[in-house]
Amino acid sequence: MQITRHTDFSLRLLILLSLQEKDLLLTIDSAASKLNIPKNHLAKVAHKLAQHGYIKTVRGNQGGISLAKQSQSIFLGHVVRAMEMNLEMVDCNKPSCPLSGCCDLKGILDDARDAFLSTLDKYTLADIAKQSVELKSRFILS
Repeated sequence: MQITRHTDFSLRLLILLSLQEKDLLLTIDSAASKLNIPKNHLAKVAHKLAQHGYIKTVRGNQGGISLAKQSQSIFLGHVVRAMEMNLEMVDCNKPSCPLSGCCDLKGILDDARDAFLSTLDKYTLADIAKQSVELKSRFILS
């Protein structure tokens, strides 16, 4: 299974924000530069993360983004489910499959997806940030 670039960027942004000092706002420009992600893409990612309550946004000259929750309460599986548009592994109706109704492939692939998400549900953003000193040095944060 492969997550979309949108979800990948979402996870990267959340990791970066988890490394920030509490109550410190990060601009989209700064985050885009640190993550090497186009600003327009990152703005869309941030908007969706804010809609789902993972980050908070502040408009204006002194504005920016920050985590809306503590990193230990942000489960990776929940983020992936929120950010992915479609988690369906196969669609047996597009195009119509002649094996439909007598094949277990869809069920098996759905089980694999569920196992993938179940594994992600065991980890939080805080688990990733355990190596915060090294991660911060990559982003030149202190």
